[in-house]
Amino acid sequence: MLPSYLKLHGTGELQQRADQAWRLLAPCQLCPRQCRVNRLAGEVGFCKAGVRAMVASYEPHFGEEAPLSGVAGSGTIFFSHCNLRCVFCQNHGISHGGAGVEVESSQLAAMMISLQRQGCHNINLVTPSHVIPQILAALVLACEDGLNIPLVYNSSGYDSVEALGLLEDVVDIYMPDFKFCNPDSAKKFCRAADYPEIVRLAINEMYRQVGDLKLDSQGLALRGLLVRHLVMPGGLGEAGEIFAFLAGLSTNMYVNVMEQYHPCFHGVDYPPLDKPLAPGDYERAKKAARASGLHRLDEGGVERLLARFLAGK
Repeated sequence: MLPSYLKLHGTGELQQRADQAWRLLAPCQLCPRQCRVNRLAGEVGFCKAGVRAMVASYEPHFGEEAPLSGVAGSGTIFFSHCNLRCVFCQNHGISHGGAGVEVESSQLAAMMISLQRQGCHNINLVTPSHVIPQILAALVLACEDGLNIPLVYNSSGYDSVEALGLLEDVVDIYMPDFKFCNPDSAKKFCRAADYPEIVRLAINEMYRQVGDLKLDSQGLALRGLLVRHLVMPGGLGEAGEIFAFLAGLSTNMYVNVMEQYHPCFHGVDYPPLDKPLAPGDYERAKKAARASGLHRLDEGGVERLLARFLAGK
């Protein structure tokens, strides 16, 4: 099963999408912030991103969900900057501080090709919402150089439906977070009171485009939607609402209920995020997910350890 972006490239549609996306930079209307700054002229908005994409790192990653990491790793490209300001961000130096280097489209394309040549199962674009035009421009060049593995859009979920529309039949696998469903929590912890509304619209659009996650005979992801929810201290009620929403879309939804929350960055100043997850809350969250009807919960911890061992990591 070849990635759908290859067909778009063959017809010239991929280049047209890249051109359309580029026009959204001046004024910038890429994400729900709608800052409307002229990024082509060097202005920056909420996310602080300019006209070029900034990359913090790129490498095979063995700690993603089992269908993405497999045995050879997910080819992750970590973009600098972010359109959220989560007080508990574990990658704040990259997302808030902008650590990384500016790259041209040709350099970004070369990273994709390098990851494919290293045997990665997919190209995993981490925090891509503010650099969609740059990604599409690079993808055109990467296709010309032989890129042919699935494209993963790994976002916070704070995405506009208009921008996602440019990615239809470009992205094979969507992997958004669903962090909060309470506007007060979203405003307090990530400076986006409209996050719950936006993420619901975004996930609906993602699901419309790609449907439930499809795996090959080896258990590797080919196409579809995979949703992550990090269980937060004091957040079991919101978790239950999130699972109910996802199950309402499809009880076949592949969901990763994540347990690794720990206080970091400014989270230590924002109770109840100043404490680790309470004992038993993770199991309660998984129970709530199953009670909602969801049955494809990520249980890939053992597989990821095996993947690291086989890859010598």
